[in-house]
Amino acid sequence: MTRSNDQKAFERAKRQQRLRRLTGQAIGDYRMIEEGDKVMVCLSGGKDSYALLDMLISLRKSAPVSFDLIAVNLDQKQPGFPEHVLPDYMATKEIPFYVIERNTYSTVKRVVPEGKTTCALCSRLRRGTLYGFAEANGVTKIALGHHRDDIVETLFLNLFFGSKMKTMPPKLVSDDGRYVVIRPLAYCKESDLAQFAEDQGYPIIPCNLCGSQPNLKRAEIKAMIADWEKRYPSRVENLFRGLQNVVPSHLMDTELHSFDSPSPDDLLTYRRDNPLDEASEIRDALAEAELNPWVEERSDANQIIQTSGAIVQTP
Repeated sequence: MTRSNDQKAFERAKRQQRLRRLTGQAIGDYRMIEEGDKVMVCLSGGKDSYALLDMLISLRKSAPVSFDLIAVNLDQKQPGFPEHVLPDYMATKEIPFYVIERNTYSTVKRVVPEGKTTCALCSRLRRGTLYGFAEANGVTKIALGHHRDDIVETLFLNLFFGSKMKTMPPKLVSDDGRYVVIRPLAYCKESDLAQFAEDQGYPIIPCNLCGSQPNLKRAEIKAMIADWEKRYPSRVENLFRGLQNVVPSHLMDTELHSFDSPSPDDLLTYRRDNPLDEASEIRDALAEAELNPWVEERSDANQIIQTSGAIVQTP
């Protein structure tokens, strides 16, 4: 029994260390937090925002830069929302905590037809409120709890339903330059975050209090990706890494790549001035030609041509 408990404790510590390392790595890679920043963690009561807050509190103790940290919850007046949970939890933390009260629930219910998903409008209203609070309180970075799986799912949502190759970036500056949104958990797996939330015993607040229909499109994408990962382990990680290794010249967006090519004269001049004089280079060029359907295949044998009922042999 002791050995089993020791193993579980070891796994919990290892998981926390991994999440902390990946969060710090993402912050460093995308320069999310700088000297003098005031970072606002948007605390919803879900597993991801709790973990985000704890990771930033931990990292701040040894960070190479000095920054302020606050937590904010938006109370949207959803029926049954447990208003005491977050204040009670944050009483154990030594950072400022604010609750913004906005009855966006009534607005959403009035505008969105019964039975339709309210998530999109709710998200826009929530974002506007948080942006306003950030500006009024000198916040320079708005930290959200989206993770690696959210980023991959959003990529496919935009591809399948929006015909756009885009996703949630780890760091986003608003079009007018007034706000900077960061996602420090961008490198973290959802499965790790879910287990970490269980390890920590976070008081989770469900996100379906509004009674809205679930986001069925995202649920379909999540199920599709989960099936891929089950059949082909590491596929999600490969997809995620692919977002960091984009080759615009091998896509089709003329705004990202010009697709210019040298004129025929320039091309021939370059070849004349830079001959292939090494046997290995010539072999490589011939190998490329064999794969090129535009290059006519040559043969030393006589060519046989099949025509309508007759066979014609050419020299």
